[in-house]
Amino acid sequence: MITVVGKKILLVFTVLCSYFSIAAQENVLVIDILFKGLNHTKKSVALRELDFQINDSIDIANLATIIDRNEKRLLSTGLFNLCDINIKRWDEETNSLIILIEVKENLYIYPAPIFELADRNFNVWIKEMNASFKRVNYGVRIDHLNLTGNKDKFKFIFQTGYTRKYEGDYKFPYLYKNWGLNVNMVFSENKEIGYKTEANKVLFKKYSNEEILLSRFRTGITASHRLDVFTNQFFKIEYNYNKVNDKVINDLNPFFYPNGDNYIQYLRLEYVLKYNRTVFPTYPEGGYAFSVELRHDGLGFGNFKNTSIAIDYAKYFKPTKRLIAGFKVKGKTNFVDNVVPYSNNVAIGYGTDGLRGYELYVADGTAFCWAKTEIKFNVLDEMINLGKYMPLSAFKQFPIRVFTRWSTESGYAYERTFTTTNAFNNRWLIGYGPALDILLVNNFLLSIEYNYNHTGESGLFYKSSFNF
Repeated sequence: MITVVGKKILLVFTVLCSYFSIAAQENVLVIDILFKGLNHTKKSVALRELDFQINDSIDIANLATIIDRNEKRLLSTGLFNLCDINIKRWDEETNSLIILIEVKENLYIYPAPIFELADRNFNVWIKEMNASFKRVNYGVRIDHLNLTGNKDKFKFIFQTGYTRKYEGDYKFPYLYKNWGLNVNMVFSENKEIGYKTEANKVLFKKYSNEEILLSRFRTGITASHRLDVFTNQFFKIEYNYNKVNDKVINDLNPFFYPNGDNYIQYLRLEYVLKYNRTVFPTYPEGGYAFSVELRHDGLGFGNFKNTSIAIDYAKYFKPTKRLIAGFKVKGKTNFVDNVVPYSNNVAIGYGTDGLRGYELYVADGTAFCWAKTEIKFNVLDEMINLGKYMPLSAFKQFPIRVFTRWSTESGYAYERTFTTTNAFNNRWLIGYGPALDILLVNNFLLSIEYNYNHTGESGLFYKSSFNF
């Protein structure tokens, strides 16, 4: 493959040579797009990820930018380790060109043993749970990121340990034209339960006879519709049934489920709209994105009803080659300010809605908002070549990128009922600190952070995530 520097020189040379012969032209016609290296992935799938297609006219002045942007779009799918887009032929007489896209496919199947923490993050496990191996899940997980070559994802989990769980998930994004389908089923059981929040920390209980305290079942189907290369919408219907041991309601928290029941059951309807024009969405370098989520729980039957809306927006800037700045905002609220049972009363500190410096805490609530800003500097952008030392061909060459980062984040969780012992509710929280981000194979992100919060607490935190 042509190196990045060589490719850019070739592209500039081609554009300059052609420019003088077609000076009167502003656009060039793409008459064909060729791929090299697609062994498993369907060509139609790779074409869908481009923001230009065959027979499109491309602005000559922005040709290099368009090529760079689409390389990053293909890499961010997680399907490819390497991607080079070049001009194969430029016909000056017809002012048309043929694009050649060379890719190196990723490793798609990941059978792996499960050894994961049951707690919300590594630091909770270390500092609050004394690194107890009784709070570890283990088992086997199989992920296939491209089962039939159509970017369809299959996941199966068989897990025991702290949480006994069985899960199956299959997502086919292109079932019919721009419509896709996702089916999911999960069953899990726990012998220990987080039953209450005090001092903005979740309290846990486990009985000596190790009886089951919580069982959960969820199954759903989601229809996805791709409106264009940037816009997707999702329509979900999901059934939830969770049950706790009577001791949880009688001895620990009578408000755990609605009406003092030992179970919660509801049918969920959800609509999500996502618009993403970021450059390299896995680790955005520019552009913007927003999403809207409408959710109604309790359609037709069950003992829980709630309607909520969540909106988020993100914007990124790249003023120099190595410097990236960005900000994100999100808000969520219920349409009816009713009392939500403890099990569903989640706000800041859960999932992706955490704040830096508050990794050990949660702020429950019926509504919340947060704002996050960051400045990142690229200190390393290299291609690792392991050659004969790597038996897996997909990983013989892979990219590594390292960034230093400074983040400042603030959030507010509104809770009208359970506030007596939780000082972080109904007030603005602020966290900040430096970090080091390591992005491997365009799919795996490891972050090492040193964060502070408004109380003066600070600590070293480790976080990781996969792009699947």
